[in-house]
Amino acid sequence: MAISAIDNVGSSLTNSRKSIAENFDTFLSLLTTQLKNQNPMDPLDTNQFTQQMVQFTSVEQQLKTNEFLEALTLSASNGANTEAVAFIGKNISASGANASLSGGGASWNFTASRSAPETSISIRDANGNVVFTEDVSLASGNGQYVWDGKDNAGNQLTDGNYSISIAAKDANGSHVTVTTQITGTVSGVDLSGSEPVLLVDGAAVKLSSVQSVQAVA
Repeated sequence: MAISAIDNVGSSLTNSRKSIAENFDTFLSLLTTQLKNQNPMDPLDTNQFTQQMVQFTSVEQQLKTNEFLEALTLSASNGANTEAVAFIGKNISASGANASLSGGGASWNFTASRSAPETSISIRDANGNVVFTEDVSLASGNGQYVWDGKDNAGNQLTDGNYSISIAAKDANGSHVTVTTQITGTVSGVDLSGSEPVLLVDGAAVKLSSVQSVQAVA
C-alpha cells in the first residue's frame, strides 16, 4: 500500500512537535530563571517574551493544521484503496487505449463524434512498436474494434498488453474525435503507486479512468 509518503509526513510532524515542545520548555525555563534574577532597577523587556510566545503559539497552530490535513489525506487514500478492492470480480468499462491480447484476440470500445470514412488504426506492443495498422471507416457513435492479434504479415503475436491509436477524418478531411474504452473483469488491484490500479484481463487501468461498474452475471 502506497502510504510511505504519508508516513514520512507523519514522522516529520511528530519530530516537529517534539522539537517545538522541547524548545518551548527551554524557553519557559530560561524565562523563569531570568525573571527570578532580574535587576529590579533594570527589568527585562517583557514585550520580547510576549512576541516569542506568540511565535511559538503560531507554529503550534500550523502543526495542528498540518496534522489535520495529514489525517484527511490518509483517510482519502484509505477510501480510494477500499473502493478499488471492491471492484475485484466485477466488470468495468474505463477510458483508455490499453487492452490485453489473450486467446488470440483483443478488443476496444470506441466513440466517434461523427462519421469518419478515412480512419487509420494503429496497434502498438508494450514497447511502443507499431505491430499492426489498418484503414477502416467508422460510423458516428459507439462501436467496437476487434483485433485478432496478428501483425501485418499474418504472424500471431504473443499475449500481453497492447495499445490502440485511432486517427480519424471525415469526408472533408477534418479531424474527428474518437475516444477509446476498454471493458473486462477486474482480477486484482495494485496499491503500490500513488493511485490504485485495477488489473483488468491483464491490462492496467487507473481507478480514476473507470466509467462504469457492473456485477458479473
